[in-house]
Amino acid sequence: MNIMLFHSTYGLRPAVREAADRLRAAGHQVQVPDLFEGRTFETVEEGMAHQEEIGRDELLKRAVLASAPFSDQGLVYAGFSFGGSIAQHLALADEKTRGLLLLHGTADLEENTSVDELPVQLHIADPDPFEPHDWLTAWYLRMRKAGADVEVHTYPGAGHLFTDPGLDDYDAEAAGQTWAVALTFLDSL
Repeated sequence: MNIMLFHSTYGLRPAVREAADRLRAAGHQVQVPDLFEGRTFETVEEGMAHQEEIGRDELLKRAVLASAPFSDQGLVYAGFSFGGSIAQHLALADEKTRGLLLLHGTADLEENTSVDELPVQLHIADPDPFEPHDWLTAWYLRMRKAGADVEVHTYPGAGHLFTDPGLDDYDAEAAGQTWAVALTFLDSL
């Protein structure tokens, strides 16, 4: 499977590279674009400030340019938190998308969004300060209405970015479960 994996608002940290290596070890081809052009951040606030400085349109443009050379192959878009929102936007706009793997984050959907049974898997902390229950319920219903085949996996008590061993949010048990389920999902596509 060809996977386009987007980093979180912290930037292209070692945990993202390790995730890509894990996916490659499972037989997948993985691209990991650096939307922040080498910058990484110690806090979510610093990363969000940098995102705002670059702007949403420019970040999406960078993501599209990174994905374009591979999209004819039928990509699985994946991402961590902010990267999940980027992955979702691209997956819903690319008619050749094979799947969408969201780790710790979602994005809003346009009203007229329509996909043909797109396989979507979301892994999220419960509760998650960036993805409240009412938001997730509305997101799930909009994704289903758009035609996506959605699975949501929640991890009670885990921190927001619980798969990143370099952050305080890290939860080894939840991360292990996430990767086991995600790899099975990817193998099914």
